[in-house]
Amino acid sequence: MARGNFPAGKLPPAFLSRMLKKFRVSDPSVLLGPSMGEDAAVLLIGKKMIAVAVDPVTFLSNEAGFYAVAVNANDIATRGAKPRWFLCSALFPDNGAHPKMIEKIFSEVERACRLFGVSSIGGHTEITSAVSRPVLTGIMLGEVLGPKALKTSGVKPGDEIILTKSIALEAASVIAREKKLEVKTKFGARLARECEDLIQNIGVVQEALVAYRAGGVHSMHDPTEGGLSSALYEMAGASRVQITVEKEKIPILESVRRLLDFYGLNPLGALSSGALLIAVKPQASKKILSQLSRLKIPATIIGRAFRGKGVVLKSGQRQGTFPRFLRDEIVRFL
Repeated sequence: MARGNFPAGKLPPAFLSRMLKKFRVSDPSVLLGPSMGEDAAVLLIGKKMIAVAVDPVTFLSNEAGFYAVAVNANDIATRGAKPRWFLCSALFPDNGAHPKMIEKIFSEVERACRLFGVSSIGGHTEITSAVSRPVLTGIMLGEVLGPKALKTSGVKPGDEIILTKSIALEAASVIAREKKLEVKTKFGARLARECEDLIQNIGVVQEALVAYRAGGVHSMHDPTEGGLSSALYEMAGASRVQITVEKEKIPILESVRRLLDFYGLNPLGALSSGALLIAVKPQASKKILSQLSRLKIPATIIGRAFRGKGVVLKSGQRQGTFPRFLRDEIVRFL
């Protein structure tokens, strides 16, 4: 890496924080503008609060259209908002923009919009030499369901931290799709298919809205690039608290663990859409866990927030700083 250049992946937090400080939002209708770790902006339009999110798909070729809708819907739901409207800018490579490929992506977007109850209201398509694979940038808007929008920065000391489903679902699906033959040869067709199909589980809208409606939730965050590690540090940093996590309570599917171990990847720093972090006052945890259980959505209390800063990982009687990653493990892998 040339001196001064950044590696692939998210911008370093300190640099991004400095860049965001350049924006001074004076419009009173902007309730939540650009800020570190926040999944979506929030606007006041008339008497309604509208959440707005934007996220690109740059590393996945299979199911890219579905993914573009799902990850943006997730970001909207972390505000306590129902996803409603979707726009997509699609850039296709000039050396591979076959009509069937484009039709497939359009079909994926349409299927995902139906699944999440979202209306696709426009966008842009272009064939260009600027990309070597399809690059989709989605914009999602949604309506906040209650009187207050949640923020990543809302975690309070004493909150319990709930994690739904499993970490690294997204990472395992990407590996299984991008290394299809190798994974099938090494682990067999059943595990390969199981990991491929995990992309169908990357939506968190249902569990986010269930938790929001249950009450007592102070913050929700969607672990995407950088995985659980980045998401926890973003929540702790934005909220100015310390989050302590118990390693043995972090859920991970055995098939996901085996796949990432084979490729030497740490699941704590790998793409984790499909999991949802919920910071909630202890009195409300039981109700949320019960409601999620009735919907057959696994959820586990993995830690707690305290006064202080940073993220701590406990394992038995030992504890230390939660691992941080220069870039997402899947970005490194690809």
